[in-house]
Amino acid sequence: MWVPGEQAGMGFEVSRRLGVADTVTLVNAVVGFVAGAVAFADLHLAARLLLLSVITDALDGIVARGSESSAVGPLLDSITDVVSFGATPSLFVYVLLVERFGTVTETGPAMGVAITLVASAYVVFSIVRTAFYETYIETADGRPGMPNSLGAIVLSTAYLGGIHHPIVLAGVMLVFSVAMIAPFDYPKPGPKHVTPVGVVLALAVLAPDALYQFGPRAVLVVALLFFLAGPRYYWAD
Repeated sequence: MWVPGEQAGMGFEVSRRLGVADTVTLVNAVVGFVAGAVAFADLHLAARLLLLSVITDALDGIVARGSESSAVGPLLDSITDVVSFGATPSLFVYVLLVERFGTVTETGPAMGVAITLVASAYVVFSIVRTAFYETYIETADGRPGMPNSLGAIVLSTAYLGGIHHPIVLAGVMLVFSVAMIAPFDYPKPGPKHVTPVGVVLALAVLAPDALYQFGPRAVLVVALLFFLAGPRYYWAD
């Protein structure tokens, strides 16, 4: 008779197998989930929480480099990215479109299906990219396809920077959805660039309206430049 834990020999042993960096990764999942839930009530706050999730994601990488990484860490990070930077942006777009066109009971089933398909595209392509990356891609330096966190950054900073038109934002996210499986290698940003961008990201989270929305608008410009020119002109070192 099968006994729970017998096949593995020692069970999950979560407290022993998870490291400090993994805890930060799971905090990222919580922040991303909360951002998705908050989007239904307050898109402005949801955008700020989404950027906070980006910061948390960067922190777990810093912590992982400073301590011994667990065996499950990379997979946890990939799954969390799908939650925070795949599902949450899709929910954000869904709320934008529903606020503009109405719910399925108000617009009819055809429009409701269209809204759902457009909004869910980002999480679907994010899942596909993550699955292919975990299965077929070995190097972490050059990653085929746009990282899903980049789309999350553009969406949230655009909204905080004053771009609220649902068609525009949904259209941008559709383009970014396809970009996640495009045959372009996106480099991993180096520490000398991550730190200053992180400072401006923090400003966008804490005071998004300060200095004529400088924080979100500055990050938006940097993110768009990286999206357009990163595969060809960026070198992490």
